[in-house]
Amino acid sequence: MTDAAPVRPPKPLYSNVSPAVPSPCSGVCRLDEQKVCQGCFRHVEDIREWRSADDQRRRVICQQAAQRKSQA
Repeated sequence: MTDAAPVRPPKPLYSNVSPAVPSPCSGVCRLDEQKVCQGCFRHVEDIREWRSADDQRRRVICQQAAQRKSQA
């Protein structure tokens, strides 16, 4: 008999749409070698996190994406 997998607490599910922090997605979804989207300049992990991120975290993600864009 195998042990059951540990039960993880549910992730908070926020809406993918926020009136305070709109998604930076531009619909051009192509990752470069560093796994950064060439359309919105978010890292793939930031894109995955977006749905469960609160507005404060989303602002940080957008800031980091803007920095990547300015360096491109």
